[in-house]
Amino acid sequence: MKKAKLFFWGVVILLFVLIVAAIVVVGFSLDDIVKKGVETVGPKITQTPVTLGAVHLSLFVGSASVKELVLGNPAGYKSSFAISVGTADVGVNPLSIASDKIVIRSVHVEAPEITFEGNPLSKNNLGDIMDNVDQVAKSGGPPSAGTNTVATARNKPAKKIEVDDLVINGAKVHALLPSIGNFSGRELTLTLPQIHLTNLGKGDGITATELTRAVLNAITTATIKAVADAGLDKGLKNFGGSAGKGIDQIKKSVGGLLGK
Repeated sequence: MKKAKLFFWGVVILLFVLIVAAIVVVGFSLDDIVKKGVETVGPKITQTPVTLGAVHLSLFVGSASVKELVLGNPAGYKSSFAISVGTADVGVNPLSIASDKIVIRSVHVEAPEITFEGNPLSKNNLGDIMDNVDQVAKSGGPPSAGTNTVATARNKPAKKIEVDDLVINGAKVHALLPSIGNFSGRELTLTLPQIHLTNLGKGDGITATELTRAVLNAITTATIKAVADAGLDKGLKNFGGSAGKGIDQIKKSVGGLLGK
């Protein structure tokens, strides 16, 4: 009888050890999986280079840290990047990792660097990236890597995402404005007001493309508003080739971005 009990508890302890070991292995593997996923799917959504320095996901406490996330510029722009995030803290519902919808409780980004290059009323780097993301969203998402992946995707839809609270504080914008008319091009450094988004994908969830679109739209809109508030009324009247519109044109442009 004692031998049977010892055998039983031995099996229980062994199973427990194996489960813990599996969780630890999966936890470490997730870091590489997330990093590879971002650097693979990101460029397909934005049509620009996307790199991620490191990500550390802790399933036990439901937290993640992201370091050195860089969104590159489309071809033809001088600046090396559009958005650079030094660090970001993420709170995740660990139980949702294995479900059809990953629930991200919070995202906190502190002092990212943003480069705005071009004309705030027409062609610029952020607007071009937004156009790329819009095209991908209209086509139903980024293309898959191969036929096997396509077949798998058809049978098993991609995970949806929910972000309950997203805050971007102290974003620094380096605006590289062109020389147009009598306005002499210059570089400005601006600080954006806090960007705060809530309840993204609440309910059914949203795709990675839709999440990218929502966040990038908020950043682009805030950037154009910051340029409008920078006291450039006189020079901006020449943007777009129509005198007398200036700030009103910018506000109209911002309204158009919000409607994308």
